[in-house]
Amino acid sequence: MRHPDDHPQPPSTSPGSPASGAFAPGAQTRDDRLLSALLTTAFVVLLAGALLRYVLKHGDSDRLPWILGLSVVLAVVQVAGQARPGSRRAGRVRLAVVVACWVVVVLLAPSFAWCAVPLIHTALRLLPTRSAVALVTALATLVVLAELRLADGFDPNHLLLPPVVAALATGVFVYLTREATRRQHLIDDLVRTRRELAATERREGTLAERQRLSREIHDSLAQGLSSQNMLLQAADRQWDTDPQAARTHLRTAASIAAHGLTEARRLVHDLAPADLAEGAGLAQALATLAARESRDGLTVRFHAEGPDTHLPDQVASALLRTAQGALANIREHSGARTAALTLTCLDDTVALDVADDGRGFPAPEPGGTRDPLGDPDPLRGHGLPAIRARLRQLGGTLAIESTPGEGAVLTATIPLTPATPPAP
Repeated sequence: MRHPDDHPQPPSTSPGSPASGAFAPGAQTRDDRLLSALLTTAFVVLLAGALLRYVLKHGDSDRLPWILGLSVVLAVVQVAGQARPGSRRAGRVRLAVVVACWVVVVLLAPSFAWCAVPLIHTALRLLPTRSAVALVTALATLVVLAELRLADGFDPNHLLLPPVVAALATGVFVYLTREATRRQHLIDDLVRTRRELAATERREGTLAERQRLSREIHDSLAQGLSSQNMLLQAADRQWDTDPQAARTHLRTAASIAAHGLTEARRLVHDLAPADLAEGAGLAQALATLAARESRDGLTVRFHAEGPDTHLPDQVASALLRTAQGALANIREHSGARTAALTLTCLDDTVALDVADDGRGFPAPEPGGTRDPLGDPDPLRGHGLPAIRARLRQLGGTLAIESTPGEGAVLTATIPLTPATPPAP
């Protein structure tokens, strides 16, 4: 006769814990191996415990060879699956073999019923949800039948405990799996968004760099070529009537070409203005520019006010390019006889004024798109928009004062203290 308590008790384990480890967000292959090792160890320990109990209590049974052989098969198949996991399909085949052998063992010896706990977790990990739930239900039913066979009388725990354990394991596993899937979707969305943002920033950076290069080329090479063209045309007109003046124009054009070549080399090297190379300050560069542009009826003067402050390279480059662009427009469009460059350095601000006594123009309306300093030919030059964009990148501003017939004054101001540039 068997005592009502003469059967193995369910192991003290949390059914949901393994699932949470395997399907937590960010779980790695190492976590999967650890969970598989845990399930295999639990299954082998429960199998060994049930076999030892059967040998101790029924060592003379004629079923012992069958039970012993099936137990060895179960242990070997389970350990082999842990040692060489293989594909998911191979895991399902091994699970089918283990379940089939376990069913036979339980029918021969009901005390092996609680080996189903690790099998429940294995089924949930390897099978689709519906198939896994169906298999878990079948395993729980067989465990209930085995418990009732072992009991001498009716015990509600034998009827309720296996389904509750199976339901808890399944519920926790399914919940954690779905939660992990939702989190993985969020991670995928975040990664995709970061990639899109990085791609957008690269595109914007490329566009900004192209615009910057366009402005640099316009304010250096294009302006020089335009001046050479004007000088060569003048030399061609005066070649027969005034050879000396034509030669002067040619020499000036050659000088501009040499300077343009230096600009091109510097542009390729580091995009810094040639007049600022070798440590030359902005004041010296502006003085050199004024001397070079004083020709063909246009006199350019330079004056500096305030302390001789060492300006950041970007600020000095921006103001020099502004002066080059403004003088080029004065020469081509204003008809001025004199122009003045005034550099004012304060403690927190640097300003450049470019004034001329030319024909002037109506002041642009605020927010308007008209470019009074631009080239009449829209296919040439950038004019005012390029100057304004260059200053805006450094947090600076551009102001223009002009009256028809009374010349114009362009003022570029850049703060020297850290400031956030305004949005384009």
